[in-house]
Amino acid sequence: MAISFVRIDDRVIHGQLMTRWAKELPCDGIVAIDDAVAADPLLSQVMKGAVTDVKVWLFDTATAVSKLPKVIASDKKYFVIAKSPVTLRRIREAGISLENLNNKINVGPMSAREGTTTIGGNQCVNQEEISAFNYLSDDGHNIDFRLVPDASSYTWQDALQKLK
Repeated sequence: MAISFVRIDDRVIHGQLMTRWAKELPCDGIVAIDDAVAADPLLSQVMKGAVTDVKVWLFDTATAVSKLPKVIASDKKYFVIAKSPVTLRRIREAGISLENLNNKINVGPMSAREGTTTIGGNQCVNQEEISAFNYLSDDGHNIDFRLVPDASSYTWQDALQKLK
């Protein structure tokens, strides 16, 4: 299985990803998916600069849909990171598998924004993201809200209780 870790993180690529998650779950490369980041050459350069040990690809959603089958067919291990659950929903709706070890989607920071509700210490969601998380959960993915590997976590079902 080529996708070894799937994460949602509004920072996309950052030092903590490499110092904590990549040490816990080694990978050969990172596929980051976000339309705005992929369209911004400076931001793309900054994100790629945060990673020195492995190859990084930054794709918009359409490019990810066309490239991920090759990633999935690879013998190497790749992290797939999206800025939003909405992006992962679009990828699944396009027929691309996000299957990985334990079929988990890890969720890191999702900062407070206008129109969001707090569901965890550093995790806030809007209605579109709630819909996307419901879709991913109904699709069979275990959604694990955990900032770093050794931190406590909660599930999407736990988060839904906070939204009631």
